[in-house]
Amino acid sequence: MIEKIDNYIRGFNLLPKMQGILDFSLEKKNTTIEYLEFSGRNIPKYINEFWTAKQKQASSLQEVAYRACFKPQLPRFFIELLTSEGDVVYDPFLGRGTTVIEAGLLARNVIGNDINPLSKILSKPRISLVNVKDIEERLKKIPINYNLKSDLDLSMFYHPKTEKEIVSLKEYLLNKNLDSVDEWIQMIATNRLTGHSKGFFSVYTLPPNQAVSAKRQIIINKKMNQVPEYRNIKELIFKKTQNLLKNITEKEKNNLKKINGNSIFINKDARETKEINSSSVDLTITSPPFLDVVQYSQDNWLRCWFNGIDTDLISKKITMSKNIEDWVAVMSEVFKELYRITKKNGWVAFEVGEVRGGKIRLDEHVIPIGIEAGFNCFGIVINKQNFTKTSNIWGIKNNNFGTNTNRIVLFYK
Repeated sequence: MIEKIDNYIRGFNLLPKMQGILDFSLEKKNTTIEYLEFSGRNIPKYINEFWTAKQKQASSLQEVAYRACFKPQLPRFFIELLTSEGDVVYDPFLGRGTTVIEAGLLARNVIGNDINPLSKILSKPRISLVNVKDIEERLKKIPINYNLKSDLDLSMFYHPKTEKEIVSLKEYLLNKNLDSVDEWIQMIATNRLTGHSKGFFSVYTLPPNQAVSAKRQIIINKKMNQVPEYRNIKELIFKKTQNLLKNITEKEKNNLKKINGNSIFINKDARETKEINSSSVDLTITSPPFLDVVQYSQDNWLRCWFNGIDTDLISKKITMSKNIEDWVAVMSEVFKELYRITKKNGWVAFEVGEVRGGKIRLDEHVIPIGIEAGFNCFGIVINKQNFTKTSNIWGIKNNNFGTNTNRIVLFYK
């Protein structure tokens, strides 16, 4: 099995997987092998373009914005390579649910965990899936009370009428035993609170994965010379529902139905997941928090308010290691737990990056952590994709070419 996977990665060529796509910027690439010496052993580094956004249009079901998330093509590569239908795929740092959604679409059973309760809100409903007609009917029945007032000043984000609709929906969701239809509406509303187009509830602000404070939004409004206009939240929720479901195939719908009843979602510290049975997971794919690069609680303050979540309480629980020593200590405990729950011959794909300007390569710190926990290190899979980045935010234009790199440390038990 190990030799077979090694041969596959060494001989990998992306082009045959991209039939029907004419892109002359692409060329046939062979996998480059380099080695990292560790404890007298050479750990292979497989460098190639193993996946790309052009390879396969990601499912519309993945289009829920969130900070610090990888592209669906990354987990799909490892799910297809290392598992079969019915196997269990786990993500201990769930985020917006990219891994579990991709696994579900491929008929793998899923377990998702994140200490941030917003992750379950954004992920679980898309595994359960819904009927568009049911959403339409439920939205009609949700009462709107235009006399309700928010306990926060949100006038810099919303038209007064829109704000009352949001508060009404919030009250409805927090005071009801939610079924799958309600959970879907909750997910969409949470995702639509703020954004940079008319598809969101708010006036123009930063993209939805870059939440701003109320003070910062006031500055943006002055700079943009804008005043919040009315947005009908029920219409926007229904429209987003249609968009999320627009390109799901019948096979993918059936796959989600197969695994829905077995899906598990947990809100726990990834070091302590007693709800997951020992030796039960075939493949873990995840991207852990990186040395306080992303301030989750600050980014999600408005989403937490809408869902009745105590932001201060959650931020205290979320691990934000400020130095590599603390980060290694936490991830060592995570790997011990991953070793417990992983099946014999099971895998862990641990996506890490180069943080702080490339001065710290987390993959080189992860290898000894995984080995100490009991895993074998298969190697480091480095996906390099050339891209053109165009940025035009607040009048700043930045056109340049670069390389988008994912570094995945691959272990097996």
